Amino acid sequence: MIQGIGAAAGVAIGKAFVLPNWEWSLPDTQVNPVDLAKEFERLYEGIRTSKDEIEFIKKEFREVVGPEESSIFDAHLAILDDPVFMSEIRGIIERQYKAAEVAVKEAIDHFVAMFDLLDDEYMKERAVDIKDVGNRLLKHLLGAPEVTLPSDTQPYILVAKELSPSQLAHLNPAYVLGIVTMMGGKTSHSSIMARALGIPLVAGLENKILTPIQTGDMLVLDGETGAVMLHPDESTLRDFTSRRAKQQRKREQLELLATVEAVTKDGVSLRLAGNISSVKELNMALKYGAEGVGLFRTEFLYMDRSSFPTEDEQFEVYKLVAEKVGKETVVIRTLDIGGDKHLDYFQLPEEQNPFLGYRAIRISLDRKDMFKTQIAAILRASHYGNVRMMFPMISSVEEVQAAKAVLNEVKNELDSRGVPYNREMKVGIMIEVPAAVMIADLLAEEVDFFSIGTNDLVQYVLAVDRMNEQIAHMYHPYHPGVLRMIRMTVDAAHSVGIDVSVCGEMAADERSLPLWLELGIGVLSMSPQALLKVKHRTLNTLASEAREIAKVCFRNRTSTETEEQLSAYVGRSGFTLGGGGDSKEKTS
Repeated sequence: MIQGIGAAAGVAIGKAFVLPNWEWSLPDTQVNPVDLAKEFERLYEGIRTSKDEIEFIKKEFREVVGPEESSIFDAHLAILDDPVFMSEIRGIIERQYKAAEVAVKEAIDHFVAMFDLLDDEYMKERAVDIKDVGNRLLKHLLGAPEVTLPSDTQPYILVAKELSPSQLAHLNPAYVLGIVTMMGGKTSHSSIMARALGIPLVAGLENKILTPIQTGDMLVLDGETGAVMLHPDESTLRDFTSRRAKQQRKREQLELLATVEAVTKDGVSLRLAGNISSVKELNMALKYGAEGVGLFRTEFLYMDRSSFPTEDEQFEVYKLVAEKVGKETVVIRTLDIGGDKHLDYFQLPEEQNPFLGYRAIRISLDRKDMFKTQIAAILRASHYGNVRMMFPMISSVEEVQAAKAVLNEVKNELDSRGVPYNREMKVGIMIEVPAAVMIADLLAEEVDFFSIGTNDLVQYVLAVDRMNEQIAHMYHPYHPGVLRMIRMTVDAAHSVGIDVSVCGEMAADERSLPLWLELGIGVLSMSPQALLKVKHRTLNTLASEAREIAKVCFRNRTSTETEEQLSAYVGRSGFTLGGGGDSKEKTS
């Protein structure tokens, strides 16, 4: 057995296909100074072709897993526009008279070596992205063919030194049983993509494996524990075959819950809604039993385009979602770009800390024309369903009042055009920064509902970037400070009788259910993939018992205590399809 890093859960059993290393060995070709213009022309043509190819891959991958995961390729496009990377290449051509492909190879090697020296796993994994993009550019400059991948005739476990997102995007998930990489970890883009595709992946085997894996070798891997077995014996094969069958049965059992209402054993009913970015994700959420949409991330309508979407274009999408959901609620969040989300046609300023910078509602209030167009589309869609509108990253009463003033302007304009809309459409805000929590009582008087965005709230409360591998261990959703902030927000909402829901990873974490039951949260919104798991947990929970556990958690002094207690509570109940009571107690 070899112990690696479990990066994408699941058990895989099959024969290995070892992907050859994609390494280029180039002669140190120099060019005549009079031909430099031709080299720059070749470079820029290669960049244009590479960008077109990445855009195509991004579009194809988006069709499979949705816009959020496919946005990984935005990072690849950004590398080709990065002034430091491109300046390095141009400098080598201009000052050393080297051929374009040699300059690209030297620039790749320089930046990869620099990233590898950093004591930061996250930054080391970004070196894979630079290699991926650089190799794509080299391929076009050299006129080389794509690296061949195994044919789709026999399922296999893919083994590679490292796997680039581009290579993974070209694989057929139906034929890839699992993936083993020598390099990488949980935060690598390939690991994120493998999780989105549902392919088990174990990473980080370099220096841990004594006998190199060969194509055709029998392998067993567990993407949760990170274990890989080379040449497993009959007993190991039987054990893991049984484990894989159990996982499959559990998935099939969970799918039976899609039409079952989420009610605890003692009759407390929850509404589980979906977080979506597209109509395709909505269809998946509805398939898994989502009761409406708790968060429609509209920024993905603005991506993969060359200009802002028009009012009519947005209206058609919002209307379609509202009609598909029917009587259930659809919460549409206004544009949330900035931070790690960018638009090719809208230049954002260079910022030292973009997550604390020009983003979300700050951009919308600054670009009133763009904001009004989106609000008009949302209002028009409200005529066709139970639509609500929500403003992101609110930190002051002034921002809410300014956004509502724009909303009233748009209502007046629609009235003058004779366009129908729901005049009573509810308007809410996301609570995701500490300032909003501290004035939640004041904000509650301005809006109709709150949605607690746990991902950003945890990040901002703890000042921890969870994508930074060096400090990811400090990202604790159950930190007493986070739990107190959530409780303060809920108390403020309930004191004036407005709705409050929770979205993000804490909503999707079944261990958190006792907290929501104790706080009286009635709506949880999560990714479609998490809906059945949380519903199963709800059906197997006694609300009265869970609330007692939660009371203890809210008194704990450390996040470790809370995490251990909630994990132990979840572990005590078995897997059954029963649950629910004769009477239902609706939470607020």
